[in-house]
Amino acid sequence: MLEVKNLRKEYAGLTAVKGVSFNLQPGDIFGFIGSNGAGKTTTIRMIATLLEPTAGTAVLNGADIIRNPMDVRRMIGYMPDFFGLYDDVKVWEYLDFFAAIYQVPVRQRGEVIDNVLELTDLTVKKNAFVQSLSRGMQQRLCLARCLVHDPALLLLDEPASGLDPRARAELKELIAELGRMGKIVIVSSHILPELADFCNTVGIIERGELLAFGPVNEIVRGIQPTRVLEVRVLSDAGGAARIALERPGVSTAEAAGDGEVRIDFTGDNDDQADLLKALVDKGFRVVGFREEQADLEDVFLKLTTGAVN
Repeated sequence: MLEVKNLRKEYAGLTAVKGVSFNLQPGDIFGFIGSNGAGKTTTIRMIATLLEPTAGTAVLNGADIIRNPMDVRRMIGYMPDFFGLYDDVKVWEYLDFFAAIYQVPVRQRGEVIDNVLELTDLTVKKNAFVQSLSRGMQQRLCLARCLVHDPALLLLDEPASGLDPRARAELKELIAELGRMGKIVIVSSHILPELADFCNTVGIIERGELLAFGPVNEIVRGIQPTRVLEVRVLSDAGGAARIALERPGVSTAEAAGDGEVRIDFTGDNDDQADLLKALVDKGFRVVGFREEQADLEDVFLKLTTGAVN
């Protein structure tokens, strides 16, 4: 379990992080969202024990980042947005070097390296030189390096930066698999639609303040308590709107042009099905009926102003 308690970081009068608190359980994949300069990387570096908080703390499986930093470091895998790779070193040598640093027993290193290479789909590159790998493969190698000591918590700072669409999709599936393995994963990213695909929890930060934290669906419902239905009819959208207003759960309905009716809806799925049936029974030829889905991008734009420190 990771418990972050009122983390705060100040630099000569500038408050970069303002009392951030949240809890994560094994298997949680936490999407940490914010503009450049919002405080994401500073928060992650404090959790990774690379920066000392001005106030507050974080506790990972009973180890405090201030009182027990070395214990915390043994339990985390930290992947920064920019990381070092070494020339004239083969993939397996790179991983063996970090396995030695984490004191993985010599007799176990070969099996551990083979396992993380298989997990990150780099087995065929085991004897390749690191500098010969593509950007996407280097990202996966860095993630493999974070896994050699079987950490409880993974801190991934902009892991998809600079990747092509296929490499991003592969990385996304890999992160989801790590969550299924029971690891806590914190991912900071600007690619909001992709985060929603594999994160079960998100946090939105701006100017060092955590504006929202929780499951994606709950945060979306918080900014859009009513459901928005879009109905398209072949003719008389105004008439369809008047019929809709007579139905349970419909708070507003208005014709929006091109045969479209937009409806603010508070009913359940049965009410929604009855609404569609009522329109058809009244002779309206319905060619489209869907619920507009708010997403992380809508939430982010509504909660934030674009201000940075």
